[in-house]
Amino acid sequence: MPATLGRGFRFEIPALAIVTDAEVVGWRRRRPRMRFLRDGERLASWADLTPDDLVVHVHHGIGRYRGLIRLPMDGAEREYLLLEYAGEDRLYVPTDQIGLVQRYIGAEGDQPKIHRLGGAEWEREKGRVKEATREMAASLLALYAARATVPGHAFSPDTTWQREMEAAFPYQETPHQLTAIDAVKRDMELPKPMDRLVAGDVGYGKTEVALRAAFKAVMDGRQVAVVAPTTILAQQHYSVFSERFARFPVTVELLSRFRSPAEQKTVLAGLAAGSVDVVIGTHRLLGKDVRFCNLGLVVVDEEQRFGVAHKEHLKTLRKSVDMLTLTATPIPRTLHMSLAGLRDLTVMETPPEARLPIHTEIRPQDDDLVRDAILAEHARGGQVYVVHNRVESIERAARRLRRLVPDVRVGVAHGQMPEERLEQVMLDFLGGRFDILVCTTIVEIGLDIPQVNTVIIEDAHLMGLAQLYQLRGRVGRADRQAYCYLLYPRSAPLTTEAEQRLRAMAEFVELGSGMGLAMRDLEIRGAGNILGPEQHGHVAAVGFDLYCRLLDEAIREARGEVVEEAPDPAMELGVDAYLPPAFIPDEHDRMAYYRRLAAARTVEDVDVIAAELEERGALPLPARVLVEAVRVRTVARSIGVSSIAREDHLFMVRLSAGGHLDEAAQQRLRSALGGRAAVSAVGLTVRASGQEFVEQARALREVLALIGRLAAHPVHG
Repeated sequence: MPATLGRGFRFEIPALAIVTDAEVVGWRRRRPRMRFLRDGERLASWADLTPDDLVVHVHHGIGRYRGLIRLPMDGAEREYLLLEYAGEDRLYVPTDQIGLVQRYIGAEGDQPKIHRLGGAEWEREKGRVKEATREMAASLLALYAARATVPGHAFSPDTTWQREMEAAFPYQETPHQLTAIDAVKRDMELPKPMDRLVAGDVGYGKTEVALRAAFKAVMDGRQVAVVAPTTILAQQHYSVFSERFARFPVTVELLSRFRSPAEQKTVLAGLAAGSVDVVIGTHRLLGKDVRFCNLGLVVVDEEQRFGVAHKEHLKTLRKSVDMLTLTATPIPRTLHMSLAGLRDLTVMETPPEARLPIHTEIRPQDDDLVRDAILAEHARGGQVYVVHNRVESIERAARRLRRLVPDVRVGVAHGQMPEERLEQVMLDFLGGRFDILVCTTIVEIGLDIPQVNTVIIEDAHLMGLAQLYQLRGRVGRADRQAYCYLLYPRSAPLTTEAEQRLRAMAEFVELGSGMGLAMRDLEIRGAGNILGPEQHGHVAAVGFDLYCRLLDEAIREARGEVVEEAPDPAMELGVDAYLPPAFIPDEHDRMAYYRRLAAARTVEDVDVIAAELEERGALPLPARVLVEAVRVRTVARSIGVSSIAREDHLFMVRLSAGGHLDEAAQQRLRSALGGRAAVSAVGLTVRASGQEFVEQARALREVLALIGRLAAHPVHG
């Protein structure tokens, strides 16, 4: 059985020495150790529904979801989503139409109007929004078209040095990390500017993705700029890049306020002359006095932290050089641009080896709790962040902690400190000369100190969800259990939004929750002015999801793409077809499978879902019927069938309006099917063999596939 060697050994007879690569080149690749997650809920889709949620039905408007119910219909049972509308109107949505229903996410402060079923108001509102999205699509395409039309530098394939540098990575890459690396390299080798967003949870290895892209650019004679939102994060990136590139002829420099004016001047001269290969810095890199000799790649860490002017500058760079953006919690605008196909998106969801979910508690302010948490961390040799986000009272907070835990060393850090003092405090904390760092949110972005595994966040109710998530991500980067305490004043009543934010932090504790939290953040804050103030009312009118869907359609139309897909055929099969609660007890899980089955476009898609269901055990009959019915639907849709009705062994198949079978196709079908079918220009009635519906449905699929092969013209016209 193959295995790895930790160190070499020697045989006396015969004289033979075995030496490992770690002993030759001085590095060791750690092998992955898979762990099952614990202490964390499974991250559900942001689109999952809970009873009483506001929802949007594409055709009927805004209503309220009341749950999944099973109903008999035409002698057979199915599951339906029950939606309530104004005037106590009720709508039962079959689970195969679940894609038409999404949770309503609107604009902050706006309470949506519940619509009546059958009214014209919803269609009018949707029409207004659709027209607005067409205008928005035209402006977006004009803004981003330059990236696709302006030729960019096509980077060369990987070099030997590239492979050597990557082999020196001391950890085993996660599957999603490898996917992100491959996607970035593939983009770089294309003859157009790259604009890829890599979204990965805190500590998931995004820096390594950027590092390999930067090395690839340098190996092709191009310069690289790495832009970070804080001086401290820039310093940390500088240390990592310098260490990894030390064995190669790559010059890495830092441009930030930690450098003296003379040092900055030297770096700027090196950039202009081409002697500096990689420069790492803050927004200082976006200054007018920064000139590159041959810039090829810009890496932006947490772009949402930069100001409007800096984002505009980055937008300009996107048109001419390759751009790689890294983020742990994408802002809704970035998410939307990615989903709309205007930026390429890679999501890294695989946790690194030996990582545990962070134990998160939401508690009122309590000195005893704070003391116990600090002493417990101190007893195991760890350090603690205490986040106190008010500079005017931070020293008072530090004195309180010194009284609470007099034997523990306390340091203070905030952004208004003199640069040299702030740098020294952070270096002292990194070196273990403080046990507690009382700090503002200056530590929110990027700091990687593995021995810090407890964070106490005071007045957590005043912070945004993405900010809380980033602060919690400062701990838990080693292979030991980490703790996060979100504290709020006992005397301060929590607002509804604050309570929702804190609950979301408790819910999304599993590793890889960043993307889900970004969507939950959007839900809580509302879409707001996500695409500019003029779009605010349109988002509120139809909900964020439908707005994005309409915008995506408008963009595809503007590009000349075919937007309309063949509609799903109406199917009246007269059989029980659902996922029994006894088989999948969790309603969210059932909803997720219904969504995937409704979205399936090929028989192969359905086969994948069926295989996952079978891993739970033998499929009950209603589940087997459901899966087979979806297979029939995918084939029927592909050939332009509008409806299928079943009576005993007979299936009546009708083609969509405008579709037809010409005489030659009819004759070929009659010949192929013999007496099993009555064929006409608009459809056929076929007698399917088999006693069970599943057998009959398989036989029907063969007939439908035959129609697709034998028809002289596409039957959907």
